[in-house]
Amino acid sequence: MMQMTIFVLPISMLLFFVLFFGIGFILNMLLRMSWIMAIIYPIIAILIIDKVRFIEYFTNSKESFSSLGTELSSLAIADVLILSSGMAGAIVAGITIKFLRKKGYQMF
Repeated sequence: MMQMTIFVLPISMLLFFVLFFGIGFILNMLLRMSWIMAIIYPIIAILIIDKVRFIEYFTNSKESFSSLGTELSSLAIADVLILSSGMAGAIVAGITIKFLRKKGYQMF
């Protein structure tokens, strides 16, 4: 297992926040659904965390979800912080779009 330096953690958190804020903002603009990225993000996080193919959650559910539980419980604090900052970016994108629409801005 590789250890993360003190410099890598804040940069990774910032990158995940900005990445998912940007993706969420663009999806919100195009699809006019303010919380679409906040809904999709947990699926993306599961795909990042787990080593099981997505189709196996439907074909081999018991073992796939068991594997997911094991992977989730073995996450390091740094991993949780990085993934949480991505979720925060997705939520802030939804809040920003709601605020902009309330102020009268129309995107597309």
